[in-house]
Amino acid sequence: METQQEITSMPRIGDKAPEFKAVTTQGDIHFPNDYKGDWVILFSHPADFTPVCTSEFMTFATMEEKFLKANCKLVGLSIDGLYSHIAWLRSIKDKIEYRGMKNVEVKFPLIEDITMEVAKKYGMIQPNEDSTKAVRAVFFVDPNGIIRAIIYYPLSLGRNFDELYRVVIALQAADAFGVATPADWVPGDDVIIGPAGSCGSAENRMQGKEDMECKDWYFCTRKLDKDKVLEKVLKK
Repeated sequence: METQQEITSMPRIGDKAPEFKAVTTQGDIHFPNDYKGDWVILFSHPADFTPVCTSEFMTFATMEEKFLKANCKLVGLSIDGLYSHIAWLRSIKDKIEYRGMKNVEVKFPLIEDITMEVAKKYGMIQPNEDSTKAVRAVFFVDPNGIIRAIIYYPLSLGRNFDELYRVVIALQAADAFGVATPADWVPGDDVIIGPAGSCGSAENRMQGKEDMECKDWYFCTRKLDKDKVLEKVLKK
């Protein structure tokens, strides 16, 4: 008998993304092996032909080029079958208009997962929410196949796609410049410098001997030019 723990277990930040092979609307994939060198957002949705999911897929598809320029590919998943996926995406393109978006073609892969094998590997099935539908999980996977961030939403709550894009940019900026990003950070804002590792270093900071502004020994920021961030992150 399958236990609830088997259904809800999930990888953690810093773990290698669980490997799987799957059929998708764009052909077979081997994840994360096929995406080495790229950032990937792997995300789940509860079901095809549902309105919240439709609004999300239209938004993601409209923003796909923006994500690709940030070296990030998109991979969707639900526990519906391939032909259901194809019919739903065709309906979106032919019939649905939302917030000025219409004739939207979803070009990124949508995984068939009728056995729920992938959904269970990633803890996308949350029995107290629904035992037969995947919640709105979002996994940010880096070019080395490591999970760097995870966001979960309930079935009723549509995702904020500007925030998903911000996370991709912020993770890459943190890697490229060895910094942390404060609340609501966007490119061009000041970044956070890690706490001083010694008393001497803390004193130098407070005396203004380093290229940063310190409110106290543990809270220091520095300027990071927006163009420098985007030059590192965005593809030309």
